[in-house]
Amino acid sequence: MRRIRSSERGHTLALSSLFTLALAMAGAAFAEEPGKWLERMNQALTSRNYDGTFSHWQGGKVEMLRIIHRVQNGAVSERLVSLDGSGREFIRTGSNLACYLPDKRTVLVENRPPEESLLSGFPTINDQSASFYDLKEVAQMRLLGRDTHFITVTPKDEFRYGYRLWIDEKTAMPLKTQLCDTHGHVIEQVVFANLTLSSRIPDAAFKPEVSTEGFQWLRSETTPLKPAADAMADPVVWDALKLPPGFKMTIRKAQTMPGSSSPVDHLVFTDGLASVSVFVEETHVTTQSQGEEQVDESARVGSSSAFSTVIDGHKVTAVGEVPPATVRFIANSVQAGPRH
Repeated sequence: MRRIRSSERGHTLALSSLFTLALAMAGAAFAEEPGKWLERMNQALTSRNYDGTFSHWQGGKVEMLRIIHRVQNGAVSERLVSLDGSGREFIRTGSNLACYLPDKRTVLVENRPPEESLLSGFPTINDQSASFYDLKEVAQMRLLGRDTHFITVTPKDEFRYGYRLWIDEKTAMPLKTQLCDTHGHVIEQVVFANLTLSSRIPDAAFKPEVSTEGFQWLRSETTPLKPAADAMADPVVWDALKLPPGFKMTIRKAQTMPGSSSPVDHLVFTDGLASVSVFVEETHVTTQSQGEEQVDESARVGSSSAFSTVIDGHKVTAVGEVPPATVRFIANSVQAGPRH
């Protein structure tokens, strides 16, 4: 047997070390890739021009819809159309949203944040949320004749939902998405049947097809409850004494809501991906009186959960696209305290 010289042995060890280092670097790059694909996906959704038809499944019901999205000279235009069922249309130009409701013979006009897309519900992972979700690229596969990256966003506890996404390799558009509960069961799904990206989309694509003759036009406006100076003079402020891990308050404001003259405090809590809105309003119902028990209310509407309870003579309602346990946890933690 030929003896391996020390120089050869050293060369072999060097190659082995380089190979091990290359594998480690490849593994690190692969670990970062899911997050990069989510960034590319959200960038594509907000910056590209596209026209697509997709099916939306939720609660055992399937609806076909068409989405048209255009960015032109910095202005965003969107049109979402129900192709079956109600025939409703939603057209957004910047922060102005018009909702055409033929089944109610009504057009509702309201203001929305300009960055809030009609095609929403896609995860964005940031520094705040990264600690509470595991990101993984499971596989690369074909879907709609395109190469896609199959990415999973899995929560680390029971307070949030998870996602499965099939992202087109060439365009970074999400061709299929699933929202999953804490057991991994699909509770909502969006699948594109066709998707076209175009450099130019005409203005005519954002005109409603429904005739509005004889329709009632309503404008929904949310106005400040009181001037900032008066709000600061309020001796109490509403807050959550305890929150699920990772959730923080990002919004606290007082406002009047459409159809209600009573004051409403609006709080928003988020982990950077999932969010919960809490509304606090005065009520004539007290906590427990003469043998009558306080009745809490829970509800599920599609993928959203809601929970209402009465605290210190105020009705507290928490709503969000999170598990029922999360809205219950937050609503029951809300208390009034002195303003500092």
